[in-house]
Amino acid sequence: MTSAPPEHRPSTEPRLVLVTAPDEAVAEQLARRVVEARIAACVNLVPGLKSVYRWEGAVQCDPEVLLLVKTTAARLRELEDLLQREHPYDTPECVAIEPTAVEARYLAWWFASVGSPEDLA
Repeated sequence: MTSAPPEHRPSTEPRLVLVTAPDEAVAEQLARRVVEARIAACVNLVPGLKSVYRWEGAVQCDPEVLLLVKTTAARLRELEDLLQREHPYDTPECVAIEPTAVEARYLAWWFASVGSPEDLA
């Protein structure tokens, strides 16, 4: 007998979200806000990044800090809304990636650490 596939709900779908910030102070402030709000289980800050990009018709090159945000599909909208309100950039980066594999115990902690939108209602 084969078991039915697990039910997939947005609250049980992990997402790794890439966000950049202009410096470590802003990156840490954003990281603390999303973890305190239980929008993310964890945020890794990766300093020393240099970004080359096109903005308003010109190629730019700036130092940045990369935030690796561990959240769920159910909380993406809230993360995007927070970034729109609190990020200093006009157009903050917010790129969500669906992991193909996450170690089971780490994933259980991830889900336990991120509140579901229903928990806040």
